[in-house]
Amino acid sequence: MTVLSLSALAVLALEGCSIGSTSSTGPSSAASKDASVPAPLSSAQLAKRLLDEGDLGEGYDRTPQRPAAHDDVSVIGCPALEKLGADAATGAGLDFSRKARASFAYVDGGDSEVSEELYSDSAAKLSKGIGQIFDAMVSCPTYQVASGSTVIDMGTQVTDAPDLGDEQWSQLLTYSVGGQRSVVKQTAVRVGTVLVIVSGSTGLVDASLEKAVAKAQAAS
Repeated sequence: MTVLSLSALAVLALEGCSIGSTSSTGPSSAASKDASVPAPLSSAQLAKRLLDEGDLGEGYDRTPQRPAAHDDVSVIGCPALEKLGADAATGAGLDFSRKARASFAYVDGGDSEVSEELYSDSAAKLSKGIGQIFDAMVSCPTYQVASGSTVIDMGTQVTDAPDLGDEQWSQLLTYSVGGQRSVVKQTAVRVGTVLVIVSGSTGLVDASLEKAVAKAQAAS
């Protein structure tokens, strides 16, 4: 497996489990209970707030979306995630119906890939959904994910999240398979009733996150 295909596998896994696999430095505040918080956005509204090629700079193309569910995925060596079931590894068990996503890759190859997902629901539901899997993830700094005949060794490392929005989570995910190793950063920010998740190469996530959060808050 090449570094590129390994990185693509990592992004595929992230696209499937972005909410489920986001770990955190700890939320900066409790979910808002302010009655003035706007209602959740529709999927169509969220789609208008996604990053686009112009936001990432020259050389990035949008890539086709991969299937959201992978029935043959299983978790090995993490009781907390195993208890939540295989859906925890693919994100299919998270009940956020309002969502939009986009993925991008650098046209010249390499591991410069990034994906963004936007979800909208009540602040409490977003916090609970991401927090449930976060608790499971931090209980297992190393574990394995099996997809068909492929077994991926996983590692997680909590990293500092930027001071954006109402709550923030961030981690580095290490994927090792077939003698190849790939590190992917994943950062999530909740702002009101919208959850922004950016995953991919570390530098690109860091460079794109603030703009992603700003666009997520912008008026449609």
